[in-house]
Parts: sequence; C-alpha cells; structure tokens
Amino acid sequence: MEIREINVKEKQIINEVVQIHLDTFKGFFLTFMGKGFLKCLYKSYCQHKESGVLVAFNDKEPVGFLAYSCDYSGLYKFMIKHKLIPFAWYSLGAFIRKPKVFIRLMRAFLKSNDVKREEKYVELASIGVDPKKTSSGIGTALINELKKMVDFKIYNYILLETDAENNEVANRFYLKNGFKLARTYKTKEGRKMNEYKYLGEYN
Repeated sequence: MEIREINVKEKQIINEVVQIHLDTFKGFFLTFMGKGFLKCLYKSYCQHKESGVLVAFNDKEPVGFLAYSCDYSGLYKFMIKHKLIPFAWYSLGAFIRKPKVFIRLMRAFLKSNDVKREEKYVELASIGVDPKKTSSGIGTALINELKKMVDFKIYNYILLETDAENNEVANRFYLKNGFKLARTYKTKEGRKMNEYKYLGEYN
C-alpha cells in the first residue's frame, strides 16, 4: 500500500475521494450536500497551503483518504474568500430539498473563530476508508502517516471530533490509535460529540 498527498490537479483521484466519502458517511450532513459540494471541499484542502489530503492506494486504486489542516481557521477563511460562490451553487440543490440546511451551512462557514485556539494544532478533519476494505489497516496507516508528518515541537497535538453516540467502532478506533478523549460536548443542533487529542509519543 502506498500513501501520498494528492494535489488539486489530480481530478480523478479527488472524484474517487468524494466517492469514498459518500460510501463511508451515508446519512451525514456533508454527504447530503452532494458530490459537487464535496469535490469543492476536498479541492480546497488541496489548494490551501496549510492543509492537504492524504490518499492510500492499493495497486494504484484509492482505498482511503485523510483530510487535515495545520491552520483550520485559515482554511475556513480561505474557503470563504475563494470558494464561496461555488459552495453556494453546489448547496442550492440541498437547500431546495431541505431549507434548514442553510442555517447549518452558515454556522459551518462562520466556524473560523470557533476553531481558532491559542496553541498550534493539526486538525484531522475527515478520514474515510472504502467500506469493502475496512478492517485491513488502511485507517491506521493513514493516521500513522499524519503522525509522521506533524512536528510536535511546533504543534501541540492532533485534534479530531467524532460522534459520541451510536459510534462505538470509530471511538474505539481512535483510542486504539493513541488518541485521548479530551472532552464531550453538544453542538447547537444537539449532537453529542467526542473531542480527541493525540499529543505525540513523548507527551
């Protein structure tokens, strides 16, 4: 298995990342937003200089991905400045299907201040593995690659959030991979979330 960071010109691979996302996160908000929205999102990760998308390949076929950002607040500002019109266009269909989406979307785009912290950290924003390839170590390999990339002399920790309820497999997965539960909280929509941190081997 090969893992590498992709660039925005690799359109077909970005399309396959989007498909893995759709297959992995059925019923989730971002999946509801549709393929065009997700494609714009992952292209933004590739274009933002402090963010990126790692992809795991098996015989040149993408089988998993991990999106991260070393400046999550800056990524949101980048998307607002450079991608607002495309995001609005791709959101139109979802808005027609479910008008309440607009409020959730505005909260997401105004999140740049919420994710800003005094200490420097790396956000593990999204990780997905082809459902046909689960339990084969792909997710762990992607996380290990991110751990190797992060200089813990500069960044205090790797941060991620996941659902606290009805999500036992994911929560066990992060604990198994060295993440520690930092807190549990509720979103404005009432969704209970777990926040995990990985502090590095020597912290």
